[in-house]
Amino acid sequence: MEIFNTSYFHPKYFILMGIPGLEDSHLLLSIPFCFLFILTLMGNSVLLFIIGTNQSLHQPMYMFLMMLAVTDLLLCSSAVPKTLSIFWFKSHEILFNCCLLQVFFIHYLSVIETSVLLIMAYDRYVAICFPLTYQVTLTNSLIVKATIIALFRAFCIITPLVLLLDRLPYQNSNVIDHTYCENMGVAKLATADTLVNSVYGLVVATSSTGIDLIFIVASYINIFRAVLRLPSSEDRFKAFNTCVSHLCVITLFYIPAFFSFIAHRVSKDKIPPSAHIMLANLYVLVPPMMNPIIYGVRTKDIRQKFFLNKWNRNKNKGE
Repeated sequence: MEIFNTSYFHPKYFILMGIPGLEDSHLLLSIPFCFLFILTLMGNSVLLFIIGTNQSLHQPMYMFLMMLAVTDLLLCSSAVPKTLSIFWFKSHEILFNCCLLQVFFIHYLSVIETSVLLIMAYDRYVAICFPLTYQVTLTNSLIVKATIIALFRAFCIITPLVLLLDRLPYQNSNVIDHTYCENMGVAKLATADTLVNSVYGLVVATSSTGIDLIFIVASYINIFRAVLRLPSSEDRFKAFNTCVSHLCVITLFYIPAFFSFIAHRVSKDKIPPSAHIMLANLYVLVPPMMNPIIYGVRTKDIRQKFFLNKWNRNKNKGE
């Protein structure tokens, strides 16, 4: 069977090996992976339904939360189904173009997610530091513009990343030690110099995740200053409590992203490939699963609407 396209030195397909060293445990690992994936789909879908069907929740904070939920759904759906197909059906092959498409969507959605977290930090900054101008500042027009900018910025940043992978020749091997295609995992198979790919990968991390994190930290420094200036401890507690959910979501997103970024640049002797790949899978599974749980538990309006909808359904069944 011909594997490589001799004209462009591109393989017709890549072989995704799953988690190296844990091949015998793939079926067992599929149980928590599938469970987390189902929770992610259910949690974010319920969140979207509650916010979308309740007019009282059509406010900036909840609109941004809907953006986060959509991004989380798409992010985990870009990686996890292929992972489960490897675990369950030993479906290791992925077409070259499909692999590049997966690289695009995983990184594209990750950049959108960090943009949404930045927008949500700005939302909290305006709400706490300038509460009197919140309604006129966070308008529907601003939400639409922020969404378009986030989508366009991610496209402009990630498209060159994929084009740089497409230009490389892959003549020696088409085996990827991973459960899904991602930038450095594919680039390492190239038989040409990948310095440009590595440098641009750093540029992507700096120009998106790094810069966004700096602005998020700056927003919260101003938020904490404003909170500490409030006259009573009760007011300070209430103001800070509105930020706790967002801070938890930021922590869940950035910590796995940071360690995954470091793991790519550390030798295999120090970090086993299986540990790195497990971390990469947790990155696309755990934050999307936890985000709706965090906001559902901690946000009073969402919690009330959830139980109200549930009570109404039970009442209709009883009638």
